[in-house]
Amino acid sequence: MSSDPWGRVDETGTVYVRTAEGEQVVGSWQAGSPEEALAYFERKYEGLVVEIGLLEKRVQTTDLSTKDAQVAIDHIREQVDAHHAVGDLDALRTRLDKLVAAVESRREERKAQRARQTDEARHAKEALVTEAEELARSDQWRAAGERLRSLVDTWKGLPRLDRKSDDELWHRFSHARSAFSKRRKAHFAQLDAQREEARKTKERLVSEAEALSDSTDWGPTAARYRELMAEWKAAGRAQREHEDDLWNRFRGAQDVFFAARGSVFAERDAEQAENLKLKEELAEEAEKLLPITDLKAARAAFRTINERWEAIGHVPRDARPRVEGRMHTVDRALQDAEETEWRRTNPEARARAEGLTGQLQAAVDKLRGQIEQARAQGNTAKADKLEKELEGRQALLDQALKGLHEFGG
Repeated sequence: MSSDPWGRVDETGTVYVRTAEGEQVVGSWQAGSPEEALAYFERKYEGLVVEIGLLEKRVQTTDLSTKDAQVAIDHIREQVDAHHAVGDLDALRTRLDKLVAAVESRREERKAQRARQTDEARHAKEALVTEAEELARSDQWRAAGERLRSLVDTWKGLPRLDRKSDDELWHRFSHARSAFSKRRKAHFAQLDAQREEARKTKERLVSEAEALSDSTDWGPTAARYRELMAEWKAAGRAQREHEDDLWNRFRGAQDVFFAARGSVFAERDAEQAENLKLKEELAEEAEKLLPITDLKAARAAFRTINERWEAIGHVPRDARPRVEGRMHTVDRALQDAEETEWRRTNPEARARAEGLTGQLQAAVDKLRGQIEQARAQGNTAKADKLEKELEGRQALLDQALKGLHEFGG
């Protein structure tokens, strides 16, 4: 008979293993010596030890599922419980029990982790839905559309929830996207309609602008072009593929007209500049008539100058008041001289002036006599009163004498 601390072989070749519950039959060995039998079953034990060690490592370091781990544990346990090995089988059971506890602990951890992930996913999807519903009301079509597409990608990267919750949130999310798409489609449909209307309006404006481009009615046509430009701006933008072409035609028609007008105005400006030079020379010639000493000769000379003046065309608008003012100054001097001469040579006016002067002189003389008489009588108050009246009459007399002097009296 042969034995070691964990097993023995009896005379019949039966192999036993020692356990806490007593000896258990391992098997029968008839092929060799008892030592070879123990060695064979001890190697089976070492194989179980290695297998358990590998399983422990897999549980600790890999994502081995709870189910697969439990299947592996049960498989090893069946071999241990079958007592087909010689060694410390109780120690193997203890290690298997600890492995079961470790697997269960990992299962609970994973369960809790999945719960946390599910909760996080729920909050993340609820946040996505809330943002999508806010974006559904936005008028920032490009930015909101891009953001909604980004939210879809984010949604796809999140874990699924329970079917009911996931479906409800997805329905809200999808509805928000659909609502935004519907509003955007309606907006751009309206925009397309407005742009088509703008295109028609601008086609009409272009046609009129092109028809006016060869007009020589400079003022009214330029005014009409300003009105057309205001209408163009008010019409809004046409479709991109039409807008630039329409604008180029519209602007081109204006350029043709204003280039022609500019050429004509340049010639006119040159002519008016020459006219101004000529009129300034005439104004200088007229100013040499001042001061007037011979009214008749001055009037004749000014008439000749004025006839030459009228024969000259327009001058630049901004220079007109200055050069015409010089001529008006000479003309007013002539008018003042004529008025003076008329008063001097008018017999009726002279007679009226002489009569008025005589009346005032008589009144002054009379007042002086009354003043002398009042002072002689000692009536100072009356004399002072008459003195004041005399001052007024004397002033009128002086003025009348001045006017009579103008008549050569």
